[in-house]
Amino acid sequence: MVDATHVSFAANDRSYFSLIKKEIHRLATEAGMNSSRINELDIIVAEMTSNLFKYSDDGEILMGVFPNNGAPYIELISIDNGPGMVNPARMMQDGVSTSNTLGHGLGSMKRLSDVFELYSQPGWGTIALSRVYNKPQPKKGNPLSVHPIVVCKPGEKVSGDGFVMKKTENFTKMMLADGLGHGPEANKAINEAAIAFRTFPDFSPTETLRYIHSTIKKTRGAVINIVGYDHRLRKWTSAGIGNILARMVGPTAFKNHMSYNGIVGHNIPNTMNDQQYSADEYNQVILCSDGIKTRIELSKYPQMYKYDLSVLAAAIYKDHARRNDDMSVVVAKVK
Repeated sequence: MVDATHVSFAANDRSYFSLIKKEIHRLATEAGMNSSRINELDIIVAEMTSNLFKYSDDGEILMGVFPNNGAPYIELISIDNGPGMVNPARMMQDGVSTSNTLGHGLGSMKRLSDVFELYSQPGWGTIALSRVYNKPQPKKGNPLSVHPIVVCKPGEKVSGDGFVMKKTENFTKMMLADGLGHGPEANKAINEAAIAFRTFPDFSPTETLRYIHSTIKKTRGAVINIVGYDHRLRKWTSAGIGNILARMVGPTAFKNHMSYNGIVGHNIPNTMNDQQYSADEYNQVILCSDGIKTRIELSKYPQMYKYDLSVLAAAIYKDHARRNDDMSVVVAKVK
């Protein structure tokens, strides 16, 4: 089932911290994580909530479970609008603290995580990323790194946004879909679209959209953008219908992909074409649903190119989430 990739936990009330820990523990257990890794997750969550209590009034933790082809991992992202840090790397050293504590929190999170990154700016806040795998991961030769954040509209149990990815030897193809409205009926539309997306054998995003359109006519419909990456030609190919933002980003410039008007499943243009972009010019793609404000300025995030893509996705979510709709940010980058 296609649904939110992350669950959002408001971490602004200390009395709620034990419930956050229990819920993350439960979700990790259901995902098949082994007991020793879950115990380490418990410690990471305790340190994250402790830091949010000390340094922020409006902290949030995103927790994602990723099946990862039978080798699941948990992703925890702590987000705050606190005072930030001048030197995040120094704060991860044991014994360094700004609140008269032992200063072991960030260091222990780093040691217990398979991936741990800390991004912070004075006056802006801090993002901490922890990724914990069930077992050691072999190094893979995948030419593309992709990390999504999809969060339900507050109060909803399922997401009307959905992200799907399909990999073959020759290409990787991604779809971000936003079902009309929100809740169960919007979720049904994106799941029907996901089935069609996975079934359609060809690469062309435009022809994939046409096929999806023909199969989801009994649903509410959706706005969709599909981006493919050809591993051999090193080219992106994109086509979209509706208001999904697709931004092609390079080291010195960016370009917003122009989507067609319409609603997949209801009305789409008769004439559509795939648009191609060279990965040598644009090595990164950002996709956002309309639950994210689109006036995104990547220049606000200095040195972000050094960080994991989930950190960039979280920064965009932090600054641009509308909080009154399903919210999606997907970042893909050529390695």
